[in-house]
Amino acid sequence: MPTVAVPRDGLMAALGQQMTDTEFEDLCFEFGIELDDITSESLMQRKEKGDSDAKVEAGDQVVYKIDITANRYDLLCLEGLALALNVFRKKQSVPDFRSVRPSAPLTITVAPSCAQIRPHVVGCVLRGISFDTARYNSFIELQDKLHENICRRRTLVAIGTHDLDTIEGPFSYEALPPKDISFAPLNNETVMDAATMMEHFDKDQKLKHYLHIIRDSPVYPVIYDAKRRVLSLPPIINSNHSKISLGTKNVLIECTATDLTRAKIVLDTMVAMFSGYCAEPFTCEDVRIVSASGGETFTPDIKPAVVTASVDAINRTVGVKLTPEQQITLLEKMQLRASLDAAKGELRVSVPPTRHDVLQSCDIAEDVAIAYGYNNIPRTVARTNTVGKQQPMNKMSDLLRGEVAQAGFNEILTFGLCSHAEAFSKLRREDDGKTAVVLSNPKTADFEICRPALLPGMLKTMGNAQKMPKPIKLFEITDVVLKEASSDVGACNRRHLIAMYGGNTSGFEVVHGLLDHVMTLCGIPMGGEDGYALREAKDGAFFEGRCAHVVLRGEVVGVTGMLHPEALEAFE
Repeated sequence: MPTVAVPRDGLMAALGQQMTDTEFEDLCFEFGIELDDITSESLMQRKEKGDSDAKVEAGDQVVYKIDITANRYDLLCLEGLALALNVFRKKQSVPDFRSVRPSAPLTITVAPSCAQIRPHVVGCVLRGISFDTARYNSFIELQDKLHENICRRRTLVAIGTHDLDTIEGPFSYEALPPKDISFAPLNNETVMDAATMMEHFDKDQKLKHYLHIIRDSPVYPVIYDAKRRVLSLPPIINSNHSKISLGTKNVLIECTATDLTRAKIVLDTMVAMFSGYCAEPFTCEDVRIVSASGGETFTPDIKPAVVTASVDAINRTVGVKLTPEQQITLLEKMQLRASLDAAKGELRVSVPPTRHDVLQSCDIAEDVAIAYGYNNIPRTVARTNTVGKQQPMNKMSDLLRGEVAQAGFNEILTFGLCSHAEAFSKLRREDDGKTAVVLSNPKTADFEICRPALLPGMLKTMGNAQKMPKPIKLFEITDVVLKEASSDVGACNRRHLIAMYGGNTSGFEVVHGLLDHVMTLCGIPMGGEDGYALREAKDGAFFEGRCAHVVLRGEVVGVTGMLHPEALEAFE
């Protein structure tokens, strides 16, 4: 869960009430968030330097660290947290967020070349905004929190904020070769091209983590104003020319993205949190977006969304008996205005731009439960009686683990993914294309497929244990993943057991003895119609003539034998 650090004094001022730490912790619990820690800026710095016993000192500004749910983007800053808690305590009504469309709106035109890298852009203007140090810092910190959360470290969305009085519209969003983009980056007076900028920021402790997003692209996204002055090089950095300051009065917010829906959520969140500081509170100005195909839209679209929910379904879900009027009152505490459609027995709920986490009727029921208070919901005995117990397969696996361990083998736990070579060519096996489940976009060549057998992981472990005293006796009981055409997902899990003996002698009799012991424990005799048998087999991973299939009721269920030296050498 994301953690938000807010100054206690600033939060109490926004709440309009002084609370003790215990009272605030109780309020957080009622609202569904958690006060994780009470600290200070200096204390956090001392702990980062290794002073684990440091305590808050007199004179330090106390900071509350609050855990919030990952989908409540409106709670990532002091402004949103204070608004939500004030509405919850009925100290403030739900704001009416508005966007106004001037006769000549600012325009951002998207060039066709942007489709190669970051195709979407949205924007808005905050007019007459009033910053002080605390508000300014909160404005910057919210962008950082959104970048780390819904923006997925700027890969999906990147936010740019600019002093509108230093630039002129209309604006253009383009994608150009790095050498063709030159400007002075934020907090830097030196003009450099984008290629040089990449090398320059390689040493920057913050920005170096984002360079890979566009570095290998033949074109970089860039936003220009009417005089061809650069506003930003998303998702890396803004221009120094258009940077905002405490004296900024008009702010242009632009969000470039590969995911348009997330871009709109991010823009709505920025507007909802800081439009309250505008000359006309909770009001922003539309920006006209002209797409590469010539179509136009206006952003932000902060009109409330409408979600319907059955009154009876809410009561059944929560486990209470509330009238529609009571449900409406409770929803108002969660920033949701609602009205009753008596004919259908439904609530029509108006969802503001601060509550993008509300998507369907179950979300409405959850908010009713929070506002009602989970501790106030009467406890009832479930209508369906169930008995919890371990899955039979897991129970059997645990029993076998104990028995194999008592036979002198040490258990290992290996990765569920492996490379294609480890599963096939290194084991001298052919890939028939019907066995291994292949990852579509592997992060590394070491993890290309789901393991179709446990042998690759066992051999890698054995290869790393060569300096251990001999003999080495290892085993593993876990799942492999195989293609399965009849499965609805095209694959299935199978529980496998592998055991390996490594020593100065073959040790075949040790492994064979373990096989007999496991079969005996499972009640399977050797020979006969219901028993198991060993049949000579050929497998590239094993010596020819020293390999056998384990056959049960006519079906091959395993393999045993002496491993081929080439297979062993491949995993050293």
